[in-house]
Amino acid sequence: MAFSEAATLLERAIGRGVMFTCAESCTGGMVAAALTDLPGSSAMFDRGVVTYTNAAKIDLLGVSPATLDQFGAVSEDVAREMAQGALARSMAQVAVSITGIAGPGGSEHKPEGRVCFGLATRDGVTVETCDFGAIGRDLVGISARDHALSLLLQAVS
Repeated sequence: MAFSEAATLLERAIGRGVMFTCAESCTGGMVAAALTDLPGSSAMFDRGVVTYTNAAKIDLLGVSPATLDQFGAVSEDVAREMAQGALARSMAQVAVSITGIAGPGGSEHKPEGRVCFGLATRDGVTVETCDFGAIGRDLVGISARDHALSLLLQAVS
């Protein structure tokens, strides 16, 4: 996200009295870091959690073990529950979640570069999947971070 977009995100969130929270897996805290790099971010960022393992997703976000067993960690179903769990455990009005395969590796059904996102508000949750491709671990993380930030910007637009 370019600095001008980040500043817009901060301005809109503060103007609307909206706080964010994030639940991250494959981005390892990159979304939280991007948000807290902004001066004044404490007015719009409540908290973030990195849940890299399935156990962490269950313990910290309340993701159902049955959902993980049925769909796997990289799924829209898990992204939905991560976003819902983050929202329920925070003072935020908007939660974004990210779970994916940054690489290297993947499978035929879940290829490298596949990332699932959840966006939760008190009105509900939307989910989507982006296939960034086998562009390398660093670029998948950056692409996922930027997409999550754009979802937050859309939520306050």
